[in-house]
Amino acid sequence: MKWKLTGRYLLSVLLIVTAIVILNIAILVGLLVNERTGLDDVESNSGETFTRTFNQYMTLEDGAPVVSEAGLEALERNSAWLQVLDTSGNVVTDAFAPETAPDAYTPLELIHIYKYKDDDLTLYFVGGFESYSYLVAFPEATEGRLVTMIDPESLIAYLSKAGLILLIVDLIVAALIGLAFSSRLTRPVYRLTERIAQLKARDFSTVEPKRPGIYRPVFANLNDVSQTLTTYEREREQLDVRRKEWMSNVSHDLLTPLASIQGYAELLDDTDVDETERRQYASVIERQARYMKELLDDFNLTMRLQHGDFPLDKVATNLEPFVRELVIDVLNDPRFSHRSIAFSSDDAATRHIDAHFMKRALLNFLYNALLHNDDAVNVTVRVDGDTVTISDDGRGIDAADLPYIFERYYRGTNTDDSLGSGLGMAISRDIIEAHGGAVSVTSSPGHGTSIHITLPDK
Repeated sequence: MKWKLTGRYLLSVLLIVTAIVILNIAILVGLLVNERTGLDDVESNSGETFTRTFNQYMTLEDGAPVVSEAGLEALERNSAWLQVLDTSGNVVTDAFAPETAPDAYTPLELIHIYKYKDDDLTLYFVGGFESYSYLVAFPEATEGRLVTMIDPESLIAYLSKAGLILLIVDLIVAALIGLAFSSRLTRPVYRLTERIAQLKARDFSTVEPKRPGIYRPVFANLNDVSQTLTTYEREREQLDVRRKEWMSNVSHDLLTPLASIQGYAELLDDTDVDETERRQYASVIERQARYMKELLDDFNLTMRLQHGDFPLDKVATNLEPFVRELVIDVLNDPRFSHRSIAFSSDDAATRHIDAHFMKRALLNFLYNALLHNDDAVNVTVRVDGDTVTISDDGRGIDAADLPYIFERYYRGTNTDDSLGSGLGMAISRDIIEAHGGAVSVTSSPGHGTSIHITLPDK
């Protein structure tokens, strides 16, 4: 993967360099082929151009060439001199020509001085006017003449060869530089892909890469993700353990009454059983069946609450008489008639609640305070405005158990009673939250537990 990333980046660099080289060659060839280049401005002031256009200053008078005053001024301004030749090469007139200048020229001499004579730093240019030729010399010329012989086929072959060599050299240099640069650039990217693959494989350990460079924030974020996923994984494992324990408990709770029902049903078949015993057996079967129904109802209710399928029939209810009657009902239960439950109220509010489900939620909290503590426990129920508080001075809840008491599959370590679905606290919390309320718990081992229920006005 590392070399694959490096190779892709290097290929892109080489393609860019290739495109640039080809573009440069195309521009160079275009400049060579084009007759008008960026040298036009330079050539317009050259001796060649001056000579080629000098015939504008010449006229014929009686068949003889004459240079105008403007032409003489132009020659003087350019420090040049002029000789006009007839068809035989003889000088018929001149202007500012030195005494040492020849009186006649052969065609070979004209070619020689035009192309090759530069020993005295004088440049010669030849022009034509009518049937005459003229020679313009620049003794103080700052220009130079370069004579080049070009074979088009050789030039094309040379350019092709040079272009190929240039392309190869540029690609090699680009490959070396690109390899060094891309290797440094893609190394962190490779580490990132490794890191993501590590997370995908559920390896959530944090990694501190060497020289992360500009990718430092990315690696930091990945480490944060690793820590978060580690927490989620730990919570998921704990939830799985609690779910398995809950399933085991529920299975046991269902098998026990089923075994009783089966056993007493077999006894009912016995013809030797009298009517009194038969009624006792039927009563046990009914009680166990009712218990199983309560377990299944709890399971169904918690599923509905979890998925939001929980319509409420809310009615405006004053919390003080509602909670007081609930406490009275608990004290009227033979199991708790000898228990100590105190009730107080201060400025109780009126709230819209579903009385049936809210009663169940509060009863779950009350039953927990009574069932999971000694008989001598003191329970206090207080209504203060929109808050209901259920407190006891019993065993309390261990700090390790406190964060999980509202989990659906949790039974605390201080729970001696194995009966029940283990869903009571979760159901109570969900019912209160379905009313738009909130529930919280404070507890300390050996100092009791307090449940605080708040019901806002909605």
